[in-house]
Amino acid sequence: MYDLIVIGWGKAGKTLAAKLAAKGKKIAVVEENPKMYGGTCINVGCLPTKSLVHSAKLISQVKNYGIDGDYEFKNNIFKEAMKKKDEMTTKLRNKNFSILDTNENVDIYNGKGSFISNNEVKVTTKNGEVVLKADKIVINTGSVSRNLDIEGANNKNVLTSEGILELKELPKKLLIIGAGYIGLEFASYFRNFGSEVSVFQFDDSFLAREDEDEAKIIKEILENKGVKFYFNTSVKKFEDLGDSVKATYVKDKEELVEEFDKVLVAVGRKANTENLGLENTSIQLGKFREILVDDYLKTNAPNVWAVGDVKGGAQFTYVSLDDFRIIFPQILEGAKGRKLSDRVLIPTSTFIDPPYSRVGINEKEAQRLGIKYTKKFALTNTIPKAHVINEIEGFTKILINENDEIIGTACAFEVEKSKGIWGIGYSIKRTEWNRGYGTAHRHRSQRQRLHVGFPSHPYGVGRTQLRAACRYCSGRRKGLYHRQTRLRC
Repeated sequence: MYDLIVIGWGKAGKTLAAKLAAKGKKIAVVEENPKMYGGTCINVGCLPTKSLVHSAKLISQVKNYGIDGDYEFKNNIFKEAMKKKDEMTTKLRNKNFSILDTNENVDIYNGKGSFISNNEVKVTTKNGEVVLKADKIVINTGSVSRNLDIEGANNKNVLTSEGILELKELPKKLLIIGAGYIGLEFASYFRNFGSEVSVFQFDDSFLAREDEDEAKIIKEILENKGVKFYFNTSVKKFEDLGDSVKATYVKDKEELVEEFDKVLVAVGRKANTENLGLENTSIQLGKFREILVDDYLKTNAPNVWAVGDVKGGAQFTYVSLDDFRIIFPQILEGAKGRKLSDRVLIPTSTFIDPPYSRVGINEKEAQRLGIKYTKKFALTNTIPKAHVINEIEGFTKILINENDEIIGTACAFEVEKSKGIWGIGYSIKRTEWNRGYGTAHRHRSQRQRLHVGFPSHPYGVGRTQLRAACRYCSGRRKGLYHRQTRLRC
């Protein structure tokens, strides 16, 4: 009998297990795949992809100095980049495993976990089955890539985002199906590595949730790199050619055939709820088979919570970590504190080159909500420092409401290797604005108001000016140096 069973080794579950174990609670952690210790982010998500982004960026930079090697040159760099990526993920995975494995209050079960009742979990291992019982259970199984239901989709050269991270050779010709955020990231850095990249999108949409002016610039940036976009294009079947694959597709009602070295299927991710035995519980699923939860992440089953990607919504590791903050006091002492509805702002970044980031609401959302706003917009090529470091693509954009409050910010630019939404900040007045480097965030006492703090500034603006930028932190020097990931001072 355990105090808590955690199914899946995601960010929230791992942190929860470690914190509760430190309080003397007896914890069981169930993980099916030993290569997923630590969760999606460190193994097949944020960190390995960002490692490849960095390596690919180096190739694109040397081109500025007239160095553009042949395929063998680029492939050697790609293989070295994959090696470094593997070394990093292995190190982080082992560290995550060690943190829990060395804790005497944590038992790790390597096997498939499935419910047999609301408080019982069967774990199927290579050595047989074991049934675990607990007063409380947390589901943290994450998400998985969606696949195509077409002929030949199981071809060894047709890959998901997890599979393409295991490549040993740089594909000369790569097809990406899906022009969403994941597809664009892979398109960007594989093109930087030197692959010929084509992106198929089944309709005519491109970053449909983003503002049109932003999406237009992002598309132009990628096209200027050599990424080819094909809209209103759908693949009918794949044919195995051994070391390559032949794709039969329809574009604007015309059937065409083309050969590619590899194909990446990037049509989204779905909650990983298959074979969890949820039919043996009172847990309910949504229309996309995500686990339904209330404002405190509780499912319909008593004392069962769902955290991270498996409950649907934004799929980010820091969202999973915030889920931990919501459920920790509930599981520890039955107290309710933070809840989902408190999570107002979620910063996002798409790691193309240059990175595209935003936080708050955009113009589409402001218009839908009837919010009057003023837009401040500048192309990156208007910034002198951008020319110094030869990073002139992209833009910065802010929205200001009638009360001179920032309600949304977005950017696509590279500043001295700084990435993420914290790579933008603004010292702003109605009539003038200065580009800064900081975080758009929510103040503890002004929950609906978005404002700015500055940990540093690459353009040499003085601290006095920066202090004035945050209207609610200005009286407290320490308030300017807040933790960037927390969206509050």
